[in-house]
Amino acid sequence: MAEIVVNTINKKYPITIREGVFIDDNSYMILKNRKALIVTDDNIYLLYAKPLLERLRDLDINTDIYVIPAGEKSKSHDELLKLYNFLNEACITRNDYIIALGGGVTGDLAGFAASTYLRGINFLQIPTSLLAMVDSSVGGKVAVNLSAGKNLVGSFYHPEAVLIDPTLLKTLPDRHFADGMAEIIKYGCIHDIELFSLLENLNNRQEVMENIQDIIFRSCMIKKDIVEKDEREKSLRMVLNFGHTFGHVIEKCYGYKKYTHGEAVAIGMVAISQLSYRLKICSENVVEQIKKLIHKYNLPTHFPSLSAKDVFNVMINDKKVRTNNVNLVLIEDIGKVRLESFSKERIGELIHEMLGD
Repeated sequence: MAEIVVNTINKKYPITIREGVFIDDNSYMILKNRKALIVTDDNIYLLYAKPLLERLRDLDINTDIYVIPAGEKSKSHDELLKLYNFLNEACITRNDYIIALGGGVTGDLAGFAASTYLRGINFLQIPTSLLAMVDSSVGGKVAVNLSAGKNLVGSFYHPEAVLIDPTLLKTLPDRHFADGMAEIIKYGCIHDIELFSLLENLNNRQEVMENIQDIIFRSCMIKKDIVEKDEREKSLRMVLNFGHTFGHVIEKCYGYKKYTHGEAVAIGMVAISQLSYRLKICSENVVEQIKKLIHKYNLPTHFPSLSAKDVFNVMINDKKVRTNNVNLVLIEDIGKVRLESFSKERIGELIHEMLGD
């Protein structure tokens, strides 16, 4: 078993990483004498949510369940309002718990509801996807999307605990497993050359799973250390957005349908690496290393056919824009990145150069 304690100025909570933690009755003792609402999606309902509902009720924990449609479209204000109404009908109070059981969409929607309903109620994260285990369930960022862009309405709100059970990954489809690998590659790129090298030496999903507890632990430790130093993303935490600026553009331009989050981030990491090379910040070899590793884990590397105008218009509406500037996370070498701020005019020029139109 591995346990990480996140200790920010405003909150201290454990992340438990262990096979079987999901079915361990002791994991749910914090729910005793409280009501609990499991928020999940229709893919996870029969696999894990219904069994968890029955387990909690067997423990005499007053539990209900709320099911959302699977997919990024559920991270919307329409779904949020429906969830608020259900919380009200279920008579959930500030002392009770929302349990987010699922991937990043479920965690973000349930977490944002927890952060705002009754001005804040308790929140437990149980991620079921690799992406959620290594990234979105840790760090306290919760949000919903607007038509104008991703995660534009959100808050910083930490859970009471995160329970990570790698055995839940056995039912994860290959495409969504690769989705999570994109975020793990990101951690190697920004902070951990040993993690990057480990991924280079593994050959397939089975070999990754043989090392999965260590991989999840290393990823969560990187995020934990960064979040503790910069909880509100004023400076250092922005490095976690490596690949995400272009990734969010791709997701938005394709209506969150063609590419998963990890696929878009993978393309974004290649694009920002190529831009770093163009700006003479990294070598061509760094770009090729990143591109090769991303391709190895069945993720796309080629930037889609989007106009420079569309890319620019989405990018300047991103939440990472500060006043008249856009912050980009550029890579110097594997395990080393830096943050640079560019004017909107310069960003427009760089996009035109990159896309050649």
